[in-house]
Amino acid sequence: QDKEKLEICKLNDPPSAETVKDMIKYARNVIEEFRRAKHYKYILCLTLTPLICELSLDKMGAVFEDSNVYMLHMMYQAMGVCLYVQDWEGALCYGQKIIKPYSKHYPSYSLNVASMWLKLGRLYMALNNRTAGVKALKR
Repeated sequence: QDKEKLEICKLNDPPSAETVKDMIKYARNVIEEFRRAKHYKYILCLTLTPLICELSLDKMGAVFEDSNVYMLHMMYQAMGVCLYVQDWEGALCYGQKIIKPYSKHYPSYSLNVASMWLKLGRLYMALNNRTAGVKALKR
């Protein structure tokens, strides 16, 4: 299962081991920067932070599949930024991308999966999609 968590894009010309190693290093650094910023209740510039998340995801997405653990961590950080700046649609979009791989990587009753369904349910409800909200909350 660890191999699934570190899935790399399936390309005609796969990335070199060095490229993958460099991207893992980049991913760890950028994720740690976001965690540190959140820990100190310091968010860069609120208008730039979502853009930084997107740029980081684009860069990492050239090497990693969306189900890669580093992509999931970055999407989770991006979802958190969207929640912080009250971009409910953006947060929902990231949550929808995260839930399927989370459900694959973690047991169905794990805290990670359960808390993501809770967040999705609350976001659906806030965006007046009661049917999807109730369905998510029941999971």
